[in-house]
Amino acid sequence: MLDSGQTGLCGARKNVDGKITGESYGKISAIALDPIEKKPLRRFYPDTLILSIGSYGCNLNCPFCQNHRIAKPSEKPDVMSVSPEMLIGKAVSLKDQGNIGIAYTYNEPLIGYEYVMDCARLARSHGLKNVLVTNGYIAEQQLIELLPFIDAMNIDLKGFNAEFYNKLGGNIETVKNTISLAAETAHIEVTTLIIPDENDRRDEMENLSSWLSHINSEIPLHVSRFFPCHKYIGKTPTPVETIYALADIARKHLRWVYAGNCF
Repeated sequence: MLDSGQTGLCGARKNVDGKITGESYGKISAIALDPIEKKPLRRFYPDTLILSIGSYGCNLNCPFCQNHRIAKPSEKPDVMSVSPEMLIGKAVSLKDQGNIGIAYTYNEPLIGYEYVMDCARLARSHGLKNVLVTNGYIAEQQLIELLPFIDAMNIDLKGFNAEFYNKLGGNIETVKNTISLAAETAHIEVTTLIIPDENDRRDEMENLSSWLSHINSEIPLHVSRFFPCHKYIGKTPTPVETIYALADIARKHLRWVYAGNCF
């Protein structure tokens, strides 16, 4: 529980007069019209564009974070205030350029749950798609409330062992539950970033892909290559051969497996 005036580890929620509030509500640090494949979503409206927004903060503490400058900034990044009405107006204005909706991405969007909900409701009423790119670390009640407005998600499954998730400040069962529930109503794709000597064991990929196939063997899995960054700047990139080998293991269980960042 946060004391009065204290900000949480996520960097975006604060105790104000005994109430936990979202300090990052409507605070946008990044906005771009991206290819849908960049999320990555390979089997959801391919060859389209989506308006992508990010705020700041994250509820995990990954030393390999690819977007640490906004997810775990040493100080709050430059932001602009964008109301849900302003955001949906912008998204609608970009329809003639191929925009299909809004992707909540870049940092961890679900720590700004209230803003995502308000925007998603409004976007749905204007015929726009809502996409989440998330670590999946969210309480079940809030997830269930949000899912009716979400069309697609790419969920990071960081690895497939509890010890690894504990190291990141989370727990794997919460993320597994998110994947299971979301797959019932939305298009789901899963990404696992492979880090040498951390989550690159073959038996781990065997277990991960087998578990995912029991939810739905049609769920796409992105096996992604790590490059040194953040607190892991001294590590070596994941060997390309490792990515291909793990992708081959996953293909025993899943129809759609993509080896990412190998070039």
